[in-house]
Amino acid sequence: MSWFRALKHTARSGVAIERTRLEPLAALRAAFGLALVIGGGLAFLGPAAAVSSAFGAFSAAIATFQKSWRPRPVLALASGLTLAVSTFVGYLVGSSHTLLFLALLAAWTFLTGLMWAAGPTAGIIASSNVAIVLVTVTLPTSVPQAAGHAAMIAAGGVVQALLIVLLPVRRWGARRDALADALAAEADYARRLRHDPLAPFDPQPLMHARDAAAVSRRQARRRPAELHGVRGLAERIRPALASLADPAVGAPAEGPARDRVRELLAAAGSVLDAAARAIRHGARVRVPAPALAVLKSPDTEDLLTGAARRPARRLAALLDDVLETADPGSGRADDPGEPRLRPTLPRQVPLTWRAVRAELRAGSPVLRHAVRVSAVVCAGYLLGHVLPFGHGYWAPMASVMVMRPDFTQTYSRAVARFCGTLVGVAVATGTVRLAEPGTYLSGFLAVVSAGLMYTLMRTGYAVSQVFVSAYVVFLLGMGGARWDQTVPDRVALTLVGGVLAMIAYAVYPAWETPRLRTRLADWLAANGRYAAAVLGQYADPAGARRADVRESLLASREARVAWHEALARAAGEPVRSRGLSRTAAADAGDALTAMGRGAMLLEAHIPDRAHGPVPGAAELALALRAATQEGAAAVREGRVPQWDEVRAALAYGAPPQSPVLRPAAEQMLASLDEVSAALRA
Repeated sequence: MSWFRALKHTARSGVAIERTRLEPLAALRAAFGLALVIGGGLAFLGPAAAVSSAFGAFSAAIATFQKSWRPRPVLALASGLTLAVSTFVGYLVGSSHTLLFLALLAAWTFLTGLMWAAGPTAGIIASSNVAIVLVTVTLPTSVPQAAGHAAMIAAGGVVQALLIVLLPVRRWGARRDALADALAAEADYARRLRHDPLAPFDPQPLMHARDAAAVSRRQARRRPAELHGVRGLAERIRPALASLADPAVGAPAEGPARDRVRELLAAAGSVLDAAARAIRHGARVRVPAPALAVLKSPDTEDLLTGAARRPARRLAALLDDVLETADPGSGRADDPGEPRLRPTLPRQVPLTWRAVRAELRAGSPVLRHAVRVSAVVCAGYLLGHVLPFGHGYWAPMASVMVMRPDFTQTYSRAVARFCGTLVGVAVATGTVRLAEPGTYLSGFLAVVSAGLMYTLMRTGYAVSQVFVSAYVVFLLGMGGARWDQTVPDRVALTLVGGVLAMIAYAVYPAWETPRLRTRLADWLAANGRYAAAVLGQYADPAGARRADVRESLLASREARVAWHEALARAAGEPVRSRGLSRTAAADAGDALTAMGRGAMLLEAHIPDRAHGPVPGAAELALALRAATQEGAAAVREGRVPQWDEVRAALAYGAPPQSPVLRPAAEQMLASLDEVSAALRA
């Protein structure tokens, strides 16, 4: 993609408006907390203190809207307290010497960039800390005042956290949605399998539900029973659906058995949809009677024979368990053991440190982002003071808030921030000139703008920036600044900050396109480990660890998601493919998806522990593991992998009469050949 097309693509994505589910009650609660903080500050401490506390309450509320499964009060407190510390430390250093403050700013921003290694939520909260250092260091005039400002900022975060506890909005709602989305995705998968027995399935909803299932110890004691075990059942339903629909290991492609399979798949979709609705809304499960009649039909056993009978029985049993477990108030949990516990913040520190340390290596996108953003913020800080504008901190603040470790987000957010700022300050300026609001009316308009931002922030970055810009104009007006002292400066310096961010990425990039081969190789190796782990269950049903299959499956899913995310980022980059064309990448990805499906079919028919070893399974597992490891190395080096070992193991090891093992293994080998063909093209 050329630079012109890349810039056009990122500009469009930056100003695009997404249709998404809004959270008006949560936004109203956040705006109410901001109103309490601003009103209390104005009534008892004056406009300056109200502005300081507003920074804490505003940013803490933004933190609670991030896509994180950590308790919302914890996010608000973490944001408010870290902002307070950043404010105080920034003033202590900045008030003594400009060069010393610049050194602190560089170090602080570098650490902020590294925090993206711990995830986007940590990165966003850390970025707001740099912004607060740039802003509030200009407000106080003494150390006691700086301490007071820091205390007010922390108080804003505390207020937001208390409101979340005292005024809960749709308790467990996000986790209910994650689990319901997983069930709804499987319902859609079941219906698609009726017409396409080889239909693909995106495991992202199941991974999202797994992330949502990790809770704190306090949450584990209070979690509704229907959120305990359905996810585990959903994980086992997917292989049963695929195995039932596949003509190679299930019912024939045509005939009465195939008609019954289509009926079972339609009934499964209805049951899963009913369970999803019940979990999402906390209501009783209501399943259509025809679906239950199909699942309970006695002639299913007569119509389905051979390998198709087992997944049909398994599917019916799993759906029964889903209906029982998903019914609110039933008190039944399919996984009564220890829940997946999310580490507390103190225990998260060493995990974060390990994640950061892993990125301290040459070629790391996060390390390059940290270097890039620290250089841009320092340059923007100096440039903002040289240019004939007030509020020079707006340029570096715009840079740090738009910069991300990847090209597409950085450029799209830069465009979105400038466009949103232009519209927001225009609307706010017109309002100020017409209404000429005083201190309290300016505070009210600031709260309204913030509330609209909280409500619409997930519809797009440009939309949120419209209301953020209006909020800043009204907030500074509340503190006594005239619109003509702030609006031109903010527009010009926002443009400067965005341009600096875009130039920095062009000069010191971290392109995803050259790493596509590595991502593809990681997915190939992970798929090989998953398939080998499943085959190990056939080789030694009595002694093999069942957990090995689960662990390798999760690793394969993570590698698949990493590949698709990298492919999406690379699609918008102005970089040549360097040996891996878009078509080859897409074809190789489809082939690896089919390979994973073959391993899943094998997983659906893992023999019982009392079953004897299946001949040839051990040899095939060893060959597949070794060949995929060697193949991954070949992909990284730009060579075409070969699968002669797997072909030989399948030809001389797996018994031809095996109703499941051989068809699934042949499907995996065909998928590996398709990977080689895609890379050879």
